[in-house]
Amino acid sequence: MKKPVQEMRQHILNIARSLMTEKGYTAVGLAEVVKMANVPKGSFYYYFKSKEEFGQALLQEYFSEYLITVDSMLNGDGTAAQRLTRYFEYWARTQGSDLPDGKCLVVKLGPEVCDLSEDMRVVLKNGTDTIIERITACVEQGQREGSIQADTAAATLGQSLYQLWLGASLLAKLNKNDVPFDTALINTQRLLS
Repeated sequence: MKKPVQEMRQHILNIARSLMTEKGYTAVGLAEVVKMANVPKGSFYYYFKSKEEFGQALLQEYFSEYLITVDSMLNGDGTAAQRLTRYFEYWARTQGSDLPDGKCLVVKLGPEVCDLSEDMRVVLKNGTDTIIERITACVEQGQREGSIQADTAAATLGQSLYQLWLGASLLAKLNKNDVPFDTALINTQRLLS
C-alpha cells in the first residue's frame, strides 16, 4: 500500500538526516537518498521542488524536534542552574565522538550550507537564535532565583554558553575525543557561578 504524501515526505527526510549527519550535505546525492528511501528517482521532485528546498525542510525538521528536547530540559525540575547543567551534560552525551547518530546538524551542515544557500543559512540562523533565546530565558530565571550568580547580562551569557558548546562540538569532532566537552562543562560551571 502506498504511503500518504506527508508520510513519504517525512520518510525521505528521516533517511536523509541519517545520511547527511554522517556524510554532509554536498556528499549526499539525491540518487543515494531516493535509493535508501526506496523511492523512485523521479518522484523526489513530487515531494520537494529542489535539493535546496529539501535541505531547508531537513533543517526545519531538525530544529522542531530539537527544540522539544531543549524545552523539556530547560523547563524541567530543579533550579535553572541545575537545568542548564543537565542540558549541557545531555549535549556532551549525545554529541560524543564515538556516536554515529543524532549529531547536531548545525555543527555538521552549518559551515557547509551557509555558503551554498541563503535560505538554508536563514533556517540555521533562526534555529540557533531560538536555542539561544531558550538558554537566555533559563539564565534569567536562574539570576532571579539566585541559582546563577553571574552578573553578566542574561542575553550575553546565553549566547556565550551556546557559542562555547558549539565550539566544543567542533573541537570534539576535529580531535575525535570528548575532552572539549569536559572543558566546556568546567567553563559552564564557572560562567554560571
